[in-house]
Amino acid sequence: MKSIQTITAALVLFLCMFTTPSAAATLPDSLSIKVGQMLMIGFRGLSVADAPEIVADIEQRRIGGVVLFDYDVPSRSTTRNISSPAQLSRLTCELQQLSQIPLLIALDQEGGRVNRLKPARGFPPSVSAAYLGRLNNPDSTRGVAVQIARTLKAMRINMNLAPVADLNSNPDNPVIGKVERSFSADPLVVTNNIRLTCNAYRDEGIIPTLKHFPGHGSSTTDTHLDFTDITASWSERELEPYRAMIASGYRDAIMTAHVFNEKLDPRYPATLSKTTLDGLLRVQLGFSGVIVSDDMQMRAIADHYGLDAAIQLAIEAGVDILLFGNNTAYDPAIASKATAIIKSLIARKVITPERIDRSYRRIMELKQRYNVVHPPITSS
Repeated sequence: MKSIQTITAALVLFLCMFTTPSAAATLPDSLSIKVGQMLMIGFRGLSVADAPEIVADIEQRRIGGVVLFDYDVPSRSTTRNISSPAQLSRLTCELQQLSQIPLLIALDQEGGRVNRLKPARGFPPSVSAAYLGRLNNPDSTRGVAVQIARTLKAMRINMNLAPVADLNSNPDNPVIGKVERSFSADPLVVTNNIRLTCNAYRDEGIIPTLKHFPGHGSSTTDTHLDFTDITASWSERELEPYRAMIASGYRDAIMTAHVFNEKLDPRYPATLSKTTLDGLLRVQLGFSGVIVSDDMQMRAIADHYGLDAAIQLAIEAGVDILLFGNNTAYDPAIASKATAIIKSLIARKVITPERIDRSYRRIMELKQRYNVVHPPITSS
């Protein structure tokens, strides 16, 4: 039997023979483009024909990325963006062909229970981070990471919102420990396994995303559902995997957590905290790569901050990519709203064009370093 990579690569090439980009990939660095590149948006639909709102977001608002899901939470539907390898490869090709600047196309393919590409839909089986951490065998971790990366590559997905760098500090944690998303409670085991995973992704051209900074492993509640205070449970040991990775040259992407930690910031959760992101992650730890927010529609943020305030605070804190998964609540106009808010903040001189430019430069450097490009165009 032919491998999924061989079949889907041939299919994508066939599909892309009959499409062309909407414009040249090189564009002037206008402020509108820079703002658009800071947005990563989720949408409903198995094809672009099903999703006119994401077409407009890409073509008119110039968003920089999309995030894909296999299940639609608000409607409790198993139909979202992913139904089979053939369908998914067609969708990602269609999305890229809409965009003047190639998109970051991302999903959460951690393995185990957090697994958007499921065997029931024709994708290879996977194992959890906890399983690999118990083995703590470099060959096993590397082999699993390579399989994931090659599957994503065959689907023309160029960014994985993984691996999880959280420590398994609380095995009863409903969103980390209980669902086996952490490699270990031991910082060294976590560091060794995330390094192997990131290296394997990088070798295959997949952008890794360490998460959830500054650590979600000790929480007792889920930031998808509620305000999450880790002040009493968090320890500085949870920074060790990030510190080690950054010290060894890691500069790809790091995703924030919406956790509140009075030890780090007495007022704001990490995603909205300049002290945590700019002060701790950028200055103290020395991270120079792209900071991606966790989903801005999760209730730990959405239930406590208005959209305007959340966007302003996240940008001021140092977030480069604002992720709106559209899968906690669904708002087809979310990209339009976010764009208008950011432009208003700039017009009112709350946020400077120079601040937007810094994020834009980081995002574009990441795309260029990973050769994020349109699908190949060939004549029929």
